[in-house]
Amino acid sequence: MFNPNSVILYVSNVKDSTDFYKKILGKAPVQSFEEFSLFLLERDFMLGLQAKEGIDPKAQEHFGGVELSLSDVDRKTVDLLHSQWSDMGVNIELPPQDLAFGYTFVANDPDGHRLRVCATDTSNIS
Repeated sequence: MFNPNSVILYVSNVKDSTDFYKKILGKAPVQSFEEFSLFLLERDFMLGLQAKEGIDPKAQEHFGGVELSLSDVDRKTVDLLHSQWSDMGVNIELPPQDLAFGYTFVANDPDGHRLRVCATDTSNIS
């Protein structure tokens, strides 16, 4: 049921990183905000560039942090996966809650990489 559809890279400067990825991908982001840009990589796979200072929960301070994100689900699926993963003993870093970009929870794989499940809603971000 968890089929990641995006990769989020934490960056120091979203504008600089967006400019870089525009060059190497040969296309503009499909969305861009002060703290976040989003590129369509494939029909159903996205690359997000997130300001490392603006993410909840706060990112670990290590080089090369990555987050696999399933962000096209509804609130019911967020709660269902949270319950299933909790029952399996998966480490939950952030329990389900509403954040600026949607209803979400964050888990960790055995190496500490983040797995985010989110019912994304950017309608309140301007």
